Amino acid sequence: MSFDPSLLAKARHLVVFTGAGISAESGIPTFRDRLSGLWERYEASELASAEGFRRDPALVWGWYEWRRTLVHHAQPNPGHQAIARLAALVPKLTLITQNVDDLHERAGSREALHLHGRLDALRCFACTRPALEIPKPDEPNEGRRVEPPRCTRCNGKLRPSVVWFGEQLPGDVLRAAFTAAEECDLLLSIGTSGVVEPAARIPRLALAAGATVLHLNTQPVAVQGEREFALAGPAGELLPALLRQAFGADA
Repeated sequence: MSFDPSLLAKARHLVVFTGAGISAESGIPTFRDRLSGLWERYEASELASAEGFRRDPALVWGWYEWRRTLVHHAQPNPGHQAIARLAALVPKLTLITQNVDDLHERAGSREALHLHGRLDALRCFACTRPALEIPKPDEPNEGRRVEPPRCTRCNGKLRPSVVWFGEQLPGDVLRAAFTAAEECDLLLSIGTSGVVEPAARIPRLALAAGATVLHLNTQPVAVQGEREFALAGPAGELLPALLRQAFGADA
């Protein structure tokens, strides 16, 4: 049985849940991709951790500067843009993302729930307070060690305000995401592997509460039950096509 696009047009509360796949279409490597260039000799888990930062803060900051530069030069793709348009087409839309970039916001989406934090926000590793000023990323330079900037309050080293390995997701954001999943009538799961907990619970919570779930992924997704569907392909192609089918040629 195939997904009926009219369900999108009839949705009262739509949840859009995105993962690394949608950002990969804008050229941003996923954590599952092998690190490139001079970063190849490191594991992402070594660099995205408090232990790694304590051991070599200049190495970790240099890697995150490289990542921030990639995001800075990347552009939202048609998938991001379609999600932004959806907000004006349905009564209520909640956007939940596992991505730490700002491509949803640059495409026009507002109030995204960032489960894993954001690269364009910084906080102090020592006192944990948010940075007052966010330095712009330098030009790309793979493998360069860069000393982290300092906190203007306590002179501690700044770190990206993202969730590292071994850290908990922000409780208020996770609770808001779970609540939206339980209250929606349709959930679009886009570009996510569905294996990283606790975020992987979000589509399951929606299904358990009676919602319809549609997975959009470049790889086939196994579905169960009459309210779960999957489409294989790039979000930048599938989402605009779904909008046209559900809302007409002008969507």
